[in-house]
Amino acid sequence: MSKREAFLDAVCKENVEDFLRFIQLHKDKTEPFDVEEVVQELPRDQREALWGRLASLLQDILLELPPERWEPGQGAEDREEGMEVEVSADPKHTMSVVEGVTLVAMVSLIVLQDGDTYSALLECANRLHDVLVSLPVSETPLELHIHKLCEAWWKKGLQGKEKFGRTAFLFSLQKTFILKKPGAEIQRLWGLHDVLLGLDFTSEDNKQIIDLLLQCFLRVIYIRHDDGKRFLVFLFSWNINFIWMIHATIKNQLEFFTKTLTDHIAEIYFRAWKKASGVFLEKIESSCIQDFMQHAILLHRASPVHAKVRQIVSYFHKRKGCHKVDKMLYTLYKPILWKALSAPNFEVRANATLLFTEAFAVHDPSQSSENIDETIQKQLDTLMGLLDDPHPLVRSTATLGVCKILATCWELLPPTVITDFLKKLVVELAADTSSPDVRCAVFKCLTIVLDNALSHPLLEKLLPALKYSLHDNSEKVRTAFLDMLIKVKAVRAAKFWDVCNMDHLLARLAIDSQPVSKRIVNLLFKSFFPVNESEKEWCCRCITLLQMNPMAARKFYQYAYIHTAPTNIIKLMLSIRRVLNSCIQTDFDQTEINDSNKENSIAESALSVKNTPIVSSLLEVVVILWRSIEKALEHNKEAQQYTFAKFGSVMAKYFSTFEDERCTVPLILLASLMPPTAVPTFSCGVLSRLRRMEPGAVPTQYSQLLDCLCGWGQVGDILELATDWLTEALPKKADKANNSRKVRIQETVEAKPDLALAYLEYLFSRTSTRESVFSLSQGPLKQLHKVLGSWRSVLYTHLSSTTADPEDPSVETALKAFTYYGRLGAHLQHNSSEGRDYLLSLEHVAAWVAEAVLPFLANRSDDDDAESEKPQELARQITESFLTMCRDVLLVGLGDEAFKGQILHLCSLILLSEEGCLCVPPLLPVLKEVAESFVPEDNRGQEGHEDPAAIILGVVANIFQKIVELLARRLRKEPEEGKQLCQSAVPGLADFLQVAQTWEGVQSNPLNGVFSTLFAVIIVEKRHVLQKISHPEEVITPESVEDMPPLSSVLLSVVLRSSPVTRAFLTEISSSLDSEAIGSLTELAAVLHILAVIRNTGQFKAGLKSTAISVQRQLQKHAVAAADDGDIQRVIYESAAKTLNEILDF
Repeated sequence: MSKREAFLDAVCKENVEDFLRFIQLHKDKTEPFDVEEVVQELPRDQREALWGRLASLLQDILLELPPERWEPGQGAEDREEGMEVEVSADPKHTMSVVEGVTLVAMVSLIVLQDGDTYSALLECANRLHDVLVSLPVSETPLELHIHKLCEAWWKKGLQGKEKFGRTAFLFSLQKTFILKKPGAEIQRLWGLHDVLLGLDFTSEDNKQIIDLLLQCFLRVIYIRHDDGKRFLVFLFSWNINFIWMIHATIKNQLEFFTKTLTDHIAEIYFRAWKKASGVFLEKIESSCIQDFMQHAILLHRASPVHAKVRQIVSYFHKRKGCHKVDKMLYTLYKPILWKALSAPNFEVRANATLLFTEAFAVHDPSQSSENIDETIQKQLDTLMGLLDDPHPLVRSTATLGVCKILATCWELLPPTVITDFLKKLVVELAADTSSPDVRCAVFKCLTIVLDNALSHPLLEKLLPALKYSLHDNSEKVRTAFLDMLIKVKAVRAAKFWDVCNMDHLLARLAIDSQPVSKRIVNLLFKSFFPVNESEKEWCCRCITLLQMNPMAARKFYQYAYIHTAPTNIIKLMLSIRRVLNSCIQTDFDQTEINDSNKENSIAESALSVKNTPIVSSLLEVVVILWRSIEKALEHNKEAQQYTFAKFGSVMAKYFSTFEDERCTVPLILLASLMPPTAVPTFSCGVLSRLRRMEPGAVPTQYSQLLDCLCGWGQVGDILELATDWLTEALPKKADKANNSRKVRIQETVEAKPDLALAYLEYLFSRTSTRESVFSLSQGPLKQLHKVLGSWRSVLYTHLSSTTADPEDPSVETALKAFTYYGRLGAHLQHNSSEGRDYLLSLEHVAAWVAEAVLPFLANRSDDDDAESEKPQELARQITESFLTMCRDVLLVGLGDEAFKGQILHLCSLILLSEEGCLCVPPLLPVLKEVAESFVPEDNRGQEGHEDPAAIILGVVANIFQKIVELLARRLRKEPEEGKQLCQSAVPGLADFLQVAQTWEGVQSNPLNGVFSTLFAVIIVEKRHVLQKISHPEEVITPESVEDMPPLSSVLLSVVLRSSPVTRAFLTEISSSLDSEAIGSLTELAAVLHILAVIRNTGQFKAGLKSTAISVQRQLQKHAVAAADDGDIQRVIYESAAKTLNEILDF
């Protein structure tokens, strides 16, 4: 028996094992058996018989194990229920047979010929199609084979293809959403796109497909993929009702599309429109394109969708010039654009102007030439009118549009129209005093016109009228003007110095900001640093620039490194060195000097040693250039060493020749850029010069010397000098005076503590020098810290002595030393890797302040003389200095819980002292920093023990309460001084309340007492005022904080500064009312007076009404009592009721 016959016989239930064996042979690549060859060789009657047997086999197998029992575990459930299941009904065996049948059916479909009767094959395909819904997840390969069969059936166009095509299409569509790389599947889906034409859009059965199709417009892979794009374009032509669904889907997600993706979306719309015709074309134009146009006009520019909509509309504008596009734009814009250009809303007019100028000229290409010319002339008139629009945004937008039109349509527009537009821009709008944005737009947009070479002759005549725009009071206008000049230079439209005089450019370069200065340097660089010329020419140009404007020259060379290589900068520096050498005729390196004389004859004629301004400026230029390439030199050690050697060899001669102070300063700076070995003569004398400096020296006299020592790594010498001076200046004990003189008998320089502190101030206040200081070992720094701490004894001496000893250091010096003690301690603690020694030293100072200083904060009597006031004032200064010191330590996050506890203890002691209220202004920032150092969540979840944060913050709340009580007492005793004290405390109060409100809403809020204290104080003060009223006319509802009592006025003004603080305060008022802590009529009236003041700010509507309702419930209780208690109480009640109604109606 042949294999053909054997295979045909095997296709039945009885020989199913043989059938499976044949299928396995087909799959085995090493076996020659191929099912496709066998079926192809079968005669027509045998093929039809094969299909009949195949259908019977599939039917028998499916009856043996129906698809509903294919799910895993289903057989076990059936056995439990007592159902009889044959042994042969193995799911794996069934799947193998179904897979074999699918393979044979697929092969049969390939070899199907015209005239074949395939009803049995159709029956088989139908059964396989029905099996799809029951396939387990594990049988994915079989599912894929059946779908391929469905796809092939549809492509063959056989009977029942609609059902098979729909299944194949849906399967492919779903797979594109599942696969990580669905490119191939999208390609297959595109091959099946015609399936959609046979589907009923309105049918509920196709709702799943419609939802998936809409999701395709949100998938990046579809939008970017070529076949995906073709598919999305096709969907616009599926059903006319589907178009608006697509458009709505895209609009909903447009905000989240990137710029690139939006471009692809615009392309899809354009291609869909281009392919459409009839009602589909009308629908796309009216529902999609015109809708985008409307949105581009009406949306706010701040809207996240506006830019995307504009991008899509612009895509259509860019394809102008095509008859169909021009006609479409004309038709769709006609009913909306011209109306929008005259709309009352300026933003609508601006958006419409942008679209109009981008789409210019909007015309119907089917009209006659005369009508088109007339239409364009009307539009040009409209453009001119838009340049005169009352709103600057519209004028700016029209300026942009006009310049784009001129750049693209120059040769098409009449010369008179071009001239009129440019004169309008250059003469009027460039000098628009009402808006810097319009002036800026003119210069930014003229660069667009300059791109068209035909504009250059006319602009060359007009641009000089703009020269004074360089001095515009708006920086952005000046930068835009310079950008335009750079463009003029780049396109060679005109000579930029004809547009703006060189003197004006240099004057502006000397004084202007970095953005402007950099642009001027860019403009002038080739004029004063012609890199293609010789170095001699560079130097001559440098001297010329210095003669024209020295300040501008410094700025020019400060930014020169941006436009040339470091090598050229070094060459210029060395060229300047040669000029300086030739100027002083130095004897060494005579060959070089002779060469320089030949090269710099022009420079020599302009230079001499006596020409101090030019010499000093040249030295400054060298310093500026060196600093600009310092990092580049660090990466090129060879060039760095060469530069050190060249300048080091002449520095001694420079110092001896150029003795004028204007030359000395840049020479010192130049020396600081080199190692000390390169300038040995100078470096050896720097410390001596610092030592000989007079005590009253200003920073400019010593700053360069300090920079030198820091740059050379000799900052330790400065600290040693400062430590010696500070130690020497301390008062000596009598019994050690002689010994001290014997030890220092050879010291000829007097101690200069003020100068030592000035040096320290300079070192600590600049980042570079500070890093040099703290890179030292701990020894010198600890010694300095110890010496600074010893100056407390000087402060105590001034506090306790009635007469000042002239030999003792001054109070000012001692206070400075005391301050630097704290600053240095903070830095050392920050740099310390472990321990809290320096925090401990500050805690010891806190104890010293409490024991030794606070007793002098005693209240002075009226008969005390001015001398007796000095200790109290000094005690206040010491306390304030220390509190400021502590605030800074807390501000940078160095304070731990122990430190915070000690400082808060000191704050309590200060407030308990007689005149402690004087220290309230510096004390409030300390409280603020302590409170801010804790995060509101820190105290949550702490059960079973007290939270340290809650304890510390509870102390903060108590101290704040004490502060408010002290302010109230001070206002009662000394009203004028109290008001001044309250005003000085306002910044600290505002900052503290801002931190306190962040704890609102936190469970077990430890700062809850802050706002209750504020509320209680204001209520008490206002109640006291109301109780003192003796005439009904005195009952007046306050309009502002100024109408409130003194302390209430200050506190309320602070509360109203911040919206969150005000809301927290209103919350406190509501909680107090709900707890019925406020009950009397005068207290309720006081509450309403507070609410009236808040109401007049025009904010907090919801909070006010909520609080007013709580007041209303309490006030109703006093309605009858007020009428019986007399006129005053009745008037207070009526006033309160009136105020309440006004708040409720707010």
